[in-house]
Amino acid sequence: MLLYRTPQGLVLVTGGRSLSLPTLTFDALLQDPDPFARLALLATDAAEVDGATPQVMLAPIGSQDVWAAGVTYYRSRDARMDEARESGAATFYDRVYEAERPELFFKSTASRVVGPGGVVRVRRDSTWSVPEPELVLVINAAGTVIGYTVGNDMSARDIEGENPLYLPQAKMYDGSCAIGPAVLVTPRPLDASTAIGLRITRDGRVAFDGETTTGRIKRGFAELVGWLRRETTFSVGVYLFTGTGIVPPDDFTLASGDEIAITIDGIGTLVNVVE
Repeated sequence: MLLYRTPQGLVLVTGGRSLSLPTLTFDALLQDPDPFARLALLATDAAEVDGATPQVMLAPIGSQDVWAAGVTYYRSRDARMDEARESGAATFYDRVYEAERPELFFKSTASRVVGPGGVVRVRRDSTWSVPEPELVLVINAAGTVIGYTVGNDMSARDIEGENPLYLPQAKMYDGSCAIGPAVLVTPRPLDASTAIGLRITRDGRVAFDGETTTGRIKRGFAELVGWLRRETTFSVGVYLFTGTGIVPPDDFTLASGDEIAITIDGIGTLVNVVE
């Protein structure tokens, strides 16, 4: 089941039908002790809407915090180490990749999240910025992963590499977080071979194209959720970026007007334009 958020409310696409659920919110769904039964019940009396997918889509989130895990893929570990060599902090990323405790950081409030078709930004004081395509876990108040969506963790690599203490400035700013187009709602674990793709288009030409799979992530999703919730409660649930396995080469940086398309099998493609 794919759950979209539109200006008219939530739309559930299941079994080839698009169903309007105007009374449901992501907050209510993630607080429900049995969200799958809730959706099934609402779907029985829901009105059908035209089109396989909504024409206008908002970020599929309610009032949830957005967190992120870092250095969960080997490719990300290498990239972070390359960034930090001049500052002498490269060893930190190698150590956290092997450590029991993962890197977790706050990424965005719900009100700052950019949706499909929206504008993402690079910092004006950054000269080396990239998107980070990531699978995002949708976690309910009880700590259960009830779904998945596509995320873009915009990052200023030069700022983070200068000093690890600058991570919040490199990761958290206006237009730095995008999710969408929908939440894949399912009680089943995601297949380890699920493909994640990134394509960056500049002036009508492909400037970068890369792909990985969720099977290359070092840490299990249950492990990441467990650490996130170890000493923090989320009364309306939480969204968790799981890290990136695709990093453009060191000589690449985003430019205004670039189009970023992130695709995850079974969920869809999140498209944003850079400013």
